[in-house]
Order: sequence, then C-alpha cells, then structure tokens
Amino acid sequence: MNTSFLATVLIVLMILLIVSSLGMGLYYLVRDQGKSKRTVKALSVRIVLSFVLFIALFVAFAMGWLTPHGLFAQ
Repeated sequence: MNTSFLATVLIVLMILLIVSSLGMGLYYLVRDQGKSKRTVKALSVRIVLSFVLFIALFVAFAMGWLTPHGLFAQ
C-alpha cells in the first residue's frame, strides 16, 4: 500500500473521530444538562485528537508522504 494513501486514510479517520467526539460532547451536554463531567471529557478527547492530527500533518509533510497539489503547489 502506498504511504500517501495510508496517510490520507489516517487523516480522514482522525477527522471522523474528531467529529464524533464533538457530537458526543453535544449529546452529553443536552442529555446530562451540565450535571456530569462526560461533556468535558468528550471535548477534551476532541482537543487531543485535533492536536494529534495537527502533529501528524506536519510529520506527513516532512516525511514526504503528503505533497501539496492544486493551484498553489509550484
């Protein structure tokens, strides 16, 4: 399998996990009405996943697994 494809799959998976964690945070906020710590935990997980994705993007660009393309890639 190509490393570029693997990096892309990892990025898409991380974005899906971030969105699902955000959705869980909203669900817990509405369901528990702010009386439990589950909302804070879900949103903390989202922040950590976003940070990991940010670092993974830097590593992927540095290793050459992802390359810019499109209008501004010259």
